Amino acid sequence: MFGAKKNKNETISKITNGKGMFTVKIVIAVILLFILVSNSYYSIKEEEQAVVCTFGSPKAVTTPGLHFKVPFIQSVTKVNTTIQGFNIGYHADGEEADALMITSDYNFIFVDFYAEYRVTDPVKALYASENPESILRNIAQNCIRTTIGSYSVDSVLTTGKNEIQSNIKQMILDKLEEYDIGIQLVNITIQDATPPTVEVENAFKQVETAKQGKETALNNANKYRNEQIPNAEAESDKILQDAEAQKQERINEANGQVARFNSMYQEYVKYPEVTKKRMFYEAMEDILPNVKVVIQSKDGNTSTVLPLDSFVKEESTTGNSSENNADSAEEEE
Repeated sequence: MFGAKKNKNETISKITNGKGMFTVKIVIAVILLFILVSNSYYSIKEEEQAVVCTFGSPKAVTTPGLHFKVPFIQSVTKVNTTIQGFNIGYHADGEEADALMITSDYNFIFVDFYAEYRVTDPVKALYASENPESILRNIAQNCIRTTIGSYSVDSVLTTGKNEIQSNIKQMILDKLEEYDIGIQLVNITIQDATPPTVEVENAFKQVETAKQGKETALNNANKYRNEQIPNAEAESDKILQDAEAQKQERINEANGQVARFNSMYQEYVKYPEVTKKRMFYEAMEDILPNVKVVIQSKDGNTSTVLPLDSFVKEESTTGNSSENNADSAEEEE
């Protein structure tokens, strides 16, 4: 009896243990399945690219979205492809030891730069070098010091900044192309350039202010010129139009004088002596309007020749007196 009970307990224990093991296996299977599923896909954002490595062979994936991979065989590394940047010369703690440089005229100067770059080849950015940003920083520092050393302190502080930035950028691009580490320089700019002493800094600030004042004066002069040129052109057109009008007026006047002369000449041809005397008297009247010309004859009699209105008056007076005498004579008769 006890033996049968013992066998029954062993049977129950085996069944219970069998169910427990089955449950554990199911749980393990679910966990493994979850791990497989979760490791069989990956997503890429717009600002990212991925490098999928299969048995040590990397391949770039540039299309954003959801992608699948073989779990435990393929590994995925994401690379940020947006524009990134770093300071050169200036540190967050305020130290500017790297910014101190020497110019071609043996002057010390503090120059701070800001470099911007982006990843162009994610495979090379991951496997061509251990730290591509550090390599870019070292290249930039070398190119900056080489370029600054070929310019005078005045050029670095005032007029030569654009040229210096352009030369430095080209040098860095050439070296990056030679090293081929998968990143590209986007831009490098001078953030600040100051001399090591306050006095020199103030002097250069005054120079910069004077140059800005010069540019302002030139801009104002160009603005004034642009405003005055249309006015001058309008005045020129007005003068030309007035001159053309005067020209036409004088031509018309000359034509009228010619016509008048021709008509007078026709009269002169008919009666030369009378016309000549009339023209002479008219000319003398115009020349000497208020002068009286008196002619005295040999017998002592005088007569007024000019102005002509005296003749008219005398004639009118004589005529009136004659008419009056005639009227009187008629009355007497």
